[in-house]
Parts: sequence; C-alpha cells; structure tokens
Amino acid sequence: MNLEEQTVLLTGANRGLGRSFVDSLVEAGVRKVYATARNVDQLSFLKSAYGDKIELLTLDITDTQQIDVAARSASDVTLLLNNAGVLDFAKPLETDARILNRNMTTNFEGTYNMTTRFADVIAANGGGRIVNVLTFLCFVSAPLFAAYNASKAASWSMAMSLRPYLRERGVEISNVFPTSIDTDMLAALDKDKDTPEDVARSILEGVVAEQEDIFPCGARATFDRWREDYKAVEMAFSKIA
Repeated sequence: MNLEEQTVLLTGANRGLGRSFVDSLVEAGVRKVYATARNVDQLSFLKSAYGDKIELLTLDITDTQQIDVAARSASDVTLLLNNAGVLDFAKPLETDARILNRNMTTNFEGTYNMTTRFADVIAANGGGRIVNVLTFLCFVSAPLFAAYNASKAASWSMAMSLRPYLRERGVEISNVFPTSIDTDMLAALDKDKDTPEDVARSILEGVVAEQEDIFPCGARATFDRWREDYKAVEMAFSKIA
C-alpha cells in the first residue's frame, strides 16, 4: 500500500501511540489525517503543528451516532486506524461488571462499529485497509489486565470473521499485536517497553507491506518465542503483576 495515496482516519489521536501515528503518517506523506478523540480540544496542537494535513473530529467510538457523523464528515477515507482503546488494571476475580463492560464496549464493540461503518466508506472510495491495534495478549494472558485481554481477543476474532466478507468489497484488514509500549496507559507497569514512535513506524511499515498480522518492534521476537514454545511464553506472561 502506498501511503502517499491514502486519506487516513485515526482514532485516539490525542496521546501515546496515537500521537506518534500522526507524526509518522505526516512524515510518510499521506494526503490527509482525520485525527479524532473524545475531546477534540486535546487535538488543537496537531492542527498548529501540521496545518491543512490534519482535520480534527470529535469521536467517541462507543457512540454510534458520533461514528455516523464522522463517516459522513470523512467520506474520502481509504485507511482506517482503529487505535482508540481503554485498559483497566484488574485481576480476573477482581473484575466487576463495570470494568468488563467498559473494556468490551470500547475495545470490542467500538472497534467493530468503526470497522463496519467505515468499510462502507472505504469500499465507496475504491478500496483500502482497516488496521486494528490489538495486543500480543490475544495470544497469551496477563491476568492483571483480564478484561482488556478478553476484549482485544474478541476484537481479533471478529476481525478474522469480517476479513473474507470485506475483502470481497476491496477492504483488507490488518491486525496489530504489540507487546508493551511506553505510554501513559502502561506507566504503572515496570518492564521493558518499546517507544510509541518506534511502534508507530513499525506498524506503518507492515501496512505498506500489506501484512495481515503485524508484530511491531519487540513483539516479533516474542511471537517467534511463542511459536517455539507457547506454553513457556504463556507462563511468563501469567506472572506479570
């Protein structure tokens, strides 16, 4: 995929990996980035930095009406980056309905609704790609993030179910499986992490190569270890606390 020919909509653009995505997309020469967040005021610095390359949209991916408005406003999109998400620190026996619903509503339902609505937009523009930022915890589980793990794994499963149907319409799906990224979301976790800048660049390299499954930065070595001995990797991740 030639990024210079793409018009991009990015969810969760206000911080962390989303902020780094904006920088990398502009650097790659995309036509335009629709940068979205629940509070659009948090994105004003992007407009100051990049001018007409950036268009700001208010978007809460748990709100289907806002998704419809975004799809009408960004009717020229050819590349969707489903980056927005939530993460709650709670072990499985401590995960209550509020935590479970928050993670499933955002990470699973929100991503699904964005995918199905923007698939229509992308197909109408001649085809393109949807990229889901998931987690390596789709393959294993870190019990400290029980609801997050489950919501991202569900999103992965749904993306695989959608893939053959969307492909018929010229819309491809890439799923991304990062390990730890050095962002506010994981600030409390004391372990080695990839920088969001490196992860954003690595993901876009996978998009250019049209990879269906993208393992950015350190996730590639972790995946290789998982293929060699998945039970050993599962045991290692189970000790994250």
